Amino acid sequence: MLKLLGKPTSINVRKVLWTLAEVGLPYEREDWGDGYRATSVPEFLALNPNAMVPVLLDGEFVLWESNSICRYLCGKAGRSDLLPAEPQARARVEQWMDWQATDLNNAWRYAFMALVRRSPAFADPAQIAASAAAWNRNVGILDRHLAAHGPYAAGAEFTLADVVLGLSLNRWLETPIERPDYPAIAAYIERLLERPAYREFGRNGVA
Repeated sequence: MLKLLGKPTSINVRKVLWTLAEVGLPYEREDWGDGYRATSVPEFLALNPNAMVPVLLDGEFVLWESNSICRYLCGKAGRSDLLPAEPQARARVEQWMDWQATDLNNAWRYAFMALVRRSPAFADPAQIAASAAAWNRNVGILDRHLAAHGPYAAGAEFTLADVVLGLSLNRWLETPIERPDYPAIAAYIERLLERPAYREFGRNGVA
């Protein structure tokens, strides 16, 4: 059976949990770490030298990096609806997954660590404001894309791109910053809320 290592307080663990719920694969989960980083014990470092959660175990196969885990689970379950096999359709999904992991995540990191994690290492008001502005600017990119090409990130159907974006949008909504009015984002979140797994692992009051 699949085993997932990491606490559900981690946004990246919840990303995998949502994917597991969508594909219907049985699994077990074990708590590791403080939410996003695991304890640096040798047992865990042997699985992921980055000391980060989540980690997926499938027999002897070990995989880390949440987006890679989500892709693997879709492939294992044969869910080409969530991650298409056709090259252009797959590229559209992976484009938004990679954007979420790079541009979007890098935008919110300082503001989130300051305002939610309350980390003393992230206490510069100017950098908090700059991070919040960059975060809103990136969500605006998604808003305009959805308005023009929705209802979902890759087009007409729900895909794995919406899993990773849905978790990031939940964090955006749960962080105490001023946010612009983005009608397409609001409608998108309402569509995601029709999915039980998003209500359980995404829009669940945990940033």
